Amino acid sequence: MKEYRICSRTVMDTTDPRITFNEKGESDYCQNFDTQIKPNWHTDERGAAELEQISEKIREEGKGKDFDCIIGLSGGLDSSYAAYIAKEKMGLRPLLFHVDAGWNTEQAVNNIEKLVDGLNLELFTEVINWQEMKDLQVAFLKSQIPDQDLPQDGAFFSALYQFARKNNIKYVITGANYSTECCREPEEWGGYPGIDKTLFQDIHKKFGKKSLDSFPLVDILVYKVLYQKILGMQIVKPLNLVPYIKKDAEEELERLFGWQKFQHKHHESRFTRFYEDYWMPRKFGFEKRKAHFSSLILTGQMTRDEALARLSKPEMSEQFLKQEFEYVANKLDLTVDELQHIFDGDNKTYRDYKNKRQLIGLGANIMRLTGMERRLFR
Repeated sequence: MKEYRICSRTVMDTTDPRITFNEKGESDYCQNFDTQIKPNWHTDERGAAELEQISEKIREEGKGKDFDCIIGLSGGLDSSYAAYIAKEKMGLRPLLFHVDAGWNTEQAVNNIEKLVDGLNLELFTEVINWQEMKDLQVAFLKSQIPDQDLPQDGAFFSALYQFARKNNIKYVITGANYSTECCREPEEWGGYPGIDKTLFQDIHKKFGKKSLDSFPLVDILVYKVLYQKILGMQIVKPLNLVPYIKKDAEEELERLFGWQKFQHKHHESRFTRFYEDYWMPRKFGFEKRKAHFSSLILTGQMTRDEALARLSKPEMSEQFLKQEFEYVANKLDLTVDELQHIFDGDNKTYRDYKNKRQLIGLGANIMRLTGMERRLFR
């Protein structure tokens, strides 16, 4: 077994089995940030000029239409701030698009309402069939793979892309950014790179009980190749072109709209919070906070000591996590014992199921070679 080692600059460690270190003890995440991301990340006048150029193009092409772009809004910080930038700084007329997969926290719902009212924008909410969502999530839990957020991600992104395609909305504004996400969690930690319909179908075929008649599922090759390359849909990431500091953005949204910050990233979804705070660290030994905190360390928003102190204890109390375990079991129509039985089962990976990871990996390598993706993708 590999000897445990932790990066001397961030908190990434050998729970990522493919991590490497240089002579200073810095991981390849640091080297990637220094050589690939930092030199190509401009939030100064250069970024402002590029943002204005993009904004002008979107405004021009959107003339005469109800909306000139669409934004997937979760109520979390990144998508909320992207909505604010799109309307107030870029002068766009976005449609806010929310996918309700059944796991919204009350805080997320309140944040969405406050942004819709404060920005005076229209909101469209697509509600996923709960019986299908539940069946798919239970199937994924029974599959024993770490990638338990794939059903929700599949619903969120597929519904958004399908809606944009159907309504001829060319520009999709996203909250993806380097500032809080420059350190991408490795594949082993549940970071499967995209919506792989082959993987979904095999897992559901083995463990699912219901037919997924209305569940939106757009394969990564469809939205990357057909939608984007052939039909011209464009993904725009404005947060990479403006100064985006997590703490400042939270305070700005609170001051302007009464928006409320979350204790940690992804806590707008009750399932994601449970999965990242309980299921992953205790069942698989993977702590996604290490990637989240490492991103903030690399971008100067957190010290390594602060990150280590946070990591020394769970984000939520033991009593709260126990209650959430019961809540998740009940919501998925499982008994606590049934969910515990799944939790205690033998861990597996996506490799135990049919998938097209190799093909997706080829696409990811092409994106890195062409500079379209600069984060470590593995």
